[in-house]
Amino acid sequence: MEMALRDVPFEGWSASTFNHACASLDIGPERARLACPRGALDLAVEFQRWGDRRMAEELEQVNLDQMRYSERVATAVEVRISVVAEHREVVRRTIAYFSLPTNGSLGAQALWRTADDIWNLLGDTSEDYNWYTKRALLSGVIGSSVLYWLGDTGSGIRTREFIDRRIRDVMMIESVKKRFRGLPGGPRILDAADGLLGRIRAPGDWKRGYPGWVSRGDQQ
Repeated sequence: MEMALRDVPFEGWSASTFNHACASLDIGPERARLACPRGALDLAVEFQRWGDRRMAEELEQVNLDQMRYSERVATAVEVRISVVAEHREVVRRTIAYFSLPTNGSLGAQALWRTADDIWNLLGDTSEDYNWYTKRALLSGVIGSSVLYWLGDTGSGIRTREFIDRRIRDVMMIESVKKRFRGLPGGPRILDAADGLLGRIRAPGDWKRGYPGWVSRGDQQ
């Protein structure tokens, strides 16, 4: 995948990029497709996972214990962006590539996996509907933050401020629930809703990730 990064800014995630990467490694395209049956599409997915792995490595060096929970989440999102900062145009091309109708579901899956990785790294233990809502909300934060970062040509301070604002917006949901619980009839309504939603369970360990997710190995 890393051999393809030099061509993506000019060629996108294309067959040409895939073939050039194979040639650079002196591997025939037919042999390479044993590992990447979908060609450049698999390379684009691997770029996302590569960024996730680098994020995990960087976060191991950060003392998150001294931060408020919202700061931990914001820092994780900031780190995820920073690990691919040197490949800004590749990120731009990747977003465009996953915006294509044929690739949209994989783009959503990659974004969900990043959110899932962040929550797992932060020690999330939710097993009910909160497992889904946390990842869905964080996916939105990550997606919008990356788009903002692409337009931020400064030092990155504005991007961090944007991330902080988005995290605060998400955290406000709990504040709204607390205020609603103080209204007449509020506790009864929320308890009823929690009772229904409480039947929803997080997926088992064997299928962690995107709802309905299967590993690339299963797809092959």
